[in-house]
Amino acid sequence: MKIPERGMLQLQHLVLDFNGTMAKDGTLLPGVEERLNTLAEKLAIHVLTADTFGTGEKACRNIKAFVHVLERGEGGSQKLKFIEKLGTQHTVTIGNGTNDSLMLKNAALGIVVLGPEGASVQALVAADVVVTDICQGLDLLLHPKRLIATLRL
Repeated sequence: MKIPERGMLQLQHLVLDFNGTMAKDGTLLPGVEERLNTLAEKLAIHVLTADTFGTGEKACRNIKAFVHVLERGEGGSQKLKFIEKLGTQHTVTIGNGTNDSLMLKNAALGIVVLGPEGASVQALVAADVVVTDICQGLDLLLHPKRLIATLRL
């Protein structure tokens, strides 16, 4: 998609944080599964999780996505390395926490969710777009004219 005065976004991958972004207390939020499965027709979907509640893989079992459980330790650098392997210039990321800020900042497009679990200031500053609900963020990708209206200069 072409963003006036900003250039082309040629997205191939969507990388999402699980808990706090697309799930609350380890439970997938309503509307996420359907939207992600629709987006999976256009983008490779990757869910990154520390799996704090041990529910990440099970909650995502009906989503056409790759679920990646992070190793113990500093998650922010793991998430950044993950999107670097995919190619940051072709990746959109969605997150809400401090450990998402590096991937939000370095991706072609970073969307922060200020949802029921809040969002860290670092994530807010690192993102290109702020939404109050994960479904709003996914809808920006499903309806690109909304995203263009938000990002154009």
